[in-house]
Amino acid sequence: MKIDWAALGSVFGVSLVVTVGLVALFTLGVAGLSRQERAAAQGGSATLAVTGAYACFAACTAAVAYGIYLIVA
Repeated sequence: MKIDWAALGSVFGVSLVVTVGLVALFTLGVAGLSRQERAAAQGGSATLAVTGAYACFAACTAAVAYGIYLIVA
């Protein structure tokens, strides 16, 4: 039995980068929603923050759906 360590390291590296990226994207979405709540409390409008937050959540959903597609297909 021979283990291809280069391939294993490559899979680990890509998985780590994608995981950190998804967590950062989700965090940006949550931060955008919190800015909207803060602006609403102060009587302002933060439509750009809400739009960005929904875009971040949509990108996270798309990445998870693509990952599920890769596993199932």
